[in-house]
Amino acid sequence: MNPPVFQPDGTTRTFAVLGHPVSHSLSPAMHNPALRQMGVNGVYLAYDVRPDALLEVLTAMSKMGWGGCNLTIPHKEVAFRGLDHLDDTARLAGSANTILFRPDGTMEGYSTDGYGLRMALNESFGLSFTGSDVLILGCGGAGRAAAIQAAQEGASCVRLANRSPERRMILAEEIRKAYPDVEVEELCSWPPPADSVHRSEIILQSTSLGMKADEPPLLDQDAFHQGQAFLDMTYIQQKTPTMLAAELAGARVVNGLGMLLHQGVRSLEIWTGQEVPVETMRAALRAGVYGEDAYV
Repeated sequence: MNPPVFQPDGTTRTFAVLGHPVSHSLSPAMHNPALRQMGVNGVYLAYDVRPDALLEVLTAMSKMGWGGCNLTIPHKEVAFRGLDHLDDTARLAGSANTILFRPDGTMEGYSTDGYGLRMALNESFGLSFTGSDVLILGCGGAGRAAAIQAAQEGASCVRLANRSPERRMILAEEIRKAYPDVEVEELCSWPPPADSVHRSEIILQSTSLGMKADEPPLLDQDAFHQGQAFLDMTYIQQKTPTMLAAELAGARVVNGLGMLLHQGVRSLEIWTGQEVPVETMRAALRAGVYGEDAYV
């Protein structure tokens, strides 16, 4: 017998992801099965919201009693500057991707990006940032969050590479001031030379490169060696060209799907205070990206 079809009513809690654009988001496909399994009378939707209207929309959602929302680029930094309260995770990251609407009408911002990355590293490689030499490829939103997370967790060295020097220099200075015990090295060429990549134990690729299977790899095989851990934050391809190059050199590789999964898991925990069915969300994500047979 098929399970009953979900019917929203006057007590249904509403959650959403806001972005611009947002049509590509997998968050509804991931969250709605979890809400059903948890027994939560709630629904998760997606809305395209312009950045200049974001704070107005968030205020209206709060007044209407929404349960919470996620934010994608370019909204994370906009919300950070306009929320009533910031959790330490958002304050350290300098952005907010998860909003909790409090009963008193105020809004609190969280960042689950760092949590998602930490969980993905541990789950895929059995690693943590503590004491590790970490290379960040790309210092934009996701790369910035990764670099700060690595420094916060006590990486021995954080190496930064970015196409344009301005973002790299600003991020490097910020980490040096906040975490003086962490060595910060700026790699001035893009892509970084192979000898710089060789020195790192954990390599994180945060740019949009790799979303197409026929793209050239950002780094060639000779940039990697056996034993390194390479996480490519893109997830459209099960293995990006750079992942394939790293794998040929003997490095361990994983894409960004696990990071996306655990970001969503943490958001749902914040909103509901309940244990979240991780494997249900994982299966829904893999089905949405790779097709039903991807995880059979």
